[in-house]
Amino acid sequence: MANHCDGDSNPTVSSLKIPAIRFTKLFINGEFVDSVSGKTLDTFDPRTGEVIAKVSLGDVEDVDLAVKAARHAFDHGPWPRMSGSERGSILMKFADLIDENAEEIAALDAVNGGKLFIMCKLIDIDGASRTLRYYAGAADKIHGTVLKLSKGLQGYTLKEPIGVVGSIIPWNFPTAMFFMKTAPALAAGCTIILKPAEQTPLSALYFAHLAKLAGVPDGVLNVVNGYGCTTGAAISSHMDIDKVTFTGSTEVGRKIMMAAAASNLKPVSLELGGKSPLLIFDDADIDQAADIAFRGMFFNKGEICVASSRVFVQEGIYEKLENKLIEKAKATVIGDPFDPKVHQGPQTNKQQFEKILSYIEIGKTEGATLLVGGNRVGQKGYYIEPTIFADVKDDMTIAKEEIFGPVLCLMKFKTMEEGIKRANGTTYGLAAGIITKNLNVANIVSRSIRAGIIWINCYTAFDVDCPFGGYKMSGFGREFGLEALDQYLQIKSVVTPVLNSPWY
Repeated sequence: MANHCDGDSNPTVSSLKIPAIRFTKLFINGEFVDSVSGKTLDTFDPRTGEVIAKVSLGDVEDVDLAVKAARHAFDHGPWPRMSGSERGSILMKFADLIDENAEEIAALDAVNGGKLFIMCKLIDIDGASRTLRYYAGAADKIHGTVLKLSKGLQGYTLKEPIGVVGSIIPWNFPTAMFFMKTAPALAAGCTIILKPAEQTPLSALYFAHLAKLAGVPDGVLNVVNGYGCTTGAAISSHMDIDKVTFTGSTEVGRKIMMAAAASNLKPVSLELGGKSPLLIFDDADIDQAADIAFRGMFFNKGEICVASSRVFVQEGIYEKLENKLIEKAKATVIGDPFDPKVHQGPQTNKQQFEKILSYIEIGKTEGATLLVGGNRVGQKGYYIEPTIFADVKDDMTIAKEEIFGPVLCLMKFKTMEEGIKRANGTTYGLAAGIITKNLNVANIVSRSIRAGIIWINCYTAFDVDCPFGGYKMSGFGREFGLEALDQYLQIKSVVTPVLNSPWY
């Protein structure tokens, strides 16, 4: 059984002083405002299940106001008309403000999402400012091409901002997702309406405040809290939004595509679910492989779209690897995310907590062997033990569906060909991992697996310069890299005649 941070039945709640929650309203046209209805929604502390704040609840009317502000800022405001270097300077200042307020922002994501405070500070917040600086540096390097055409014509292309962007982000990485969407869109000269997940809106509102301080003009960045079925649907179907970008479940991604098609045929980019395979070959270093497999699955308490939830181990080292993973699970310290000794905090919300526990029961019912974990920790808060199943068949529910929690399926394979076939036996294609010392095996397997990113002898090795996105039902479009910037740009061709030229 995994350790509790205090050894008692319930993990203790840290005495660390949580900063006052300063921003709870909608942010529209440069101002914090109440929703039109005046309604609010509760946001919870997953350590206890208690309400920590009431935030304004946006709806269709609020989305309309935000879109009007964003449309005016795009059609008539300075942001898309600034030089790229001017936009870049403002984004650089935005990044500096994030660094200056890292402690407070990290605390918001920890108390609102159950994320480890130290990991928020060192990875999420640091990554946010680095992402902003990357795209700030790209803002003045958006270029078209000169075309030498036939028949006495010459032409060139322009890359122009696509317009008003609707961004809908999930609850597992509130800060990282905020800037994964907004940084390239802002650099391109777009204006934005962003809907944070209703479970974790606090850091998004804080970032809106910092954007204002950095000099982002009014109307360029708007944040509207609300539910997916109302606020998210209003964004997806709005006739005056030019593009929608979404990260979340495949089920919701399909609804967004349908709404976009039924409205103004706005382009959509989707980063959706995953059931990612990790293939560990006989020649792998056991300790390294166990460490990569465990972190690949249980990082962020398993609430990560690329989680290595299907671990395939070649039969020659299977038993040793299995024992190592069990040891790691038992050694995991579960408790308050503000405690530096803790490895795993609570799941983000009650609904997800209950969903994970139901999948664990399904795994046992369908005949998988529960090696370790599988239980709730304490009676307060949303804590679940790291859970590992063996004897998992490819057609079992826990091997097919995205659980989005600390549940690992451990499976055995014989040959490379079998491993590739089973790795590809999923409707998803977001990520995959390979652990081997054989370069030829690494090359063959990485070229054979249908997924948007392949990690060799590492996992969750993200970088802002490395494009990331899915194959198959894991979506389309790319986050990060210059490829993400292109998603917020349109190409316009301009052609003129060249009369009496000696050169054609």
